[in-house]
Amino acid sequence: MKRSWRGVILMSLVLFSNIVFTQYTINHYYHQNYELVLLFASLNIAVFPVACWIYKKEGRSHERK
Repeated sequence: MKRSWRGVILMSLVLFSNIVFTQYTINHYYHQNYELVLLFASLNIAVFPVACWIYKKEGRSHERK
């Protein structure tokens, strides 16, 4: 199954944001800034359903063709 460029780019952006949020979470935990730890950990969890939605949408668009 061939993926569209839009789907690949969107999934790459989601993966990049997950990496950034994880790094910020670890960094703020190390510096004991726990409010920002909770914020970035929540953002990391909130981005996951977006990745699932993009994956399912791209998979369905190719099944129709």
